[in-house]
Amino acid sequence: HLAALRRELGGPAVLSVLVALIAVAVTFLVWRFVQGRKSSRKAVLLLGLCDAGKTLLFARLLSGRYRDTQTSITDSSAIYRLSQDKSTNVTLIDLPGHESLRLQFLERFKAAARAIVFVVDSVAFQREVKDVAEFLYQVLVDSTVLRNAPALLIACNKQDVTMAKSAKLIQQQLEKELNTLRVTRSAAPTSLDGSATGGPAQLGKKGKDFDFSQLPMKVEFVECSARGSKGEEGEADLEGLEKWLVKVA
Repeated sequence: HLAALRRELGGPAVLSVLVALIAVAVTFLVWRFVQGRKSSRKAVLLLGLCDAGKTLLFARLLSGRYRDTQTSITDSSAIYRLSQDKSTNVTLIDLPGHESLRLQFLERFKAAARAIVFVVDSVAFQREVKDVAEFLYQVLVDSTVLRNAPALLIACNKQDVTMAKSAKLIQQQLEKELNTLRVTRSAAPTSLDGSATGGPAQLGKKGKDFDFSQLPMKVEFVECSARGSKGEEGEADLEGLEKWLVKVA
């Protein structure tokens, strides 16, 4: 009986079952690990150039009220409770947009990012498109951002102004500029040891013009206005942004 049992346990059918069970267990453990890491990331970072409206947007989301703002030189953070579910919340972190500070603060908070809101000044966009694309490129090729793949929203702010560019146009122009940056960076000269001197340049799919669908994270665009169409006395137009926050929380 013992010999027969040993032969049975050593048979190919049982071995296949054991292999399948081990594969399922490993997959489950990996899934739990990934979910655990994601659930530990509760921050939503507000990024963008100076004067894009990040700080007013931050204040409007938290209090709904208008307030005068000035260029930030440090971060501000607060718990944002989602209107549809008071038990669910995220930590909003408004990061400085000044060129000398923004990457320093991104480095500090990027590992905690569950999502990123990249705020664009829709009125000044045509003039600032190269600077906007440069900063966004630096965010998108960051190794931590690529690994964690936080949800990304391009918030096209100041839509209350007549001259504001549409989200569709901003997306098209950013894709064009990011594609140019990718080509430029990939053609950067190499040092004597063969390493690239232009930093990381892996963005999108090689051999294809860049578009946001090629990124590991989901990218969405929304039009909004932190100031609102009625100015200081009116309400902000942040409905699209608020719905997105509910979705990513």
